[in-house]
Amino acid sequence: MKLGVPAETTAGETRVAVTPETAKKLVAQGHVVRVQSGAGVAASVTD
Repeated sequence: MKLGVPAETTAGETRVAVTPETAKKLVAQGHVVRVQSGAGVAASVTD
């Protein structure tokens, strides 16, 4: 399954839909994970 993770567009929102650890688990399960560049910046998670 292909999964896409967009950056949050709501002003002041700092959450991100997927953490790096969760993305690794999903990939290990055979999924393709695509994360928008900069999606985790507000949550202090860099590309």
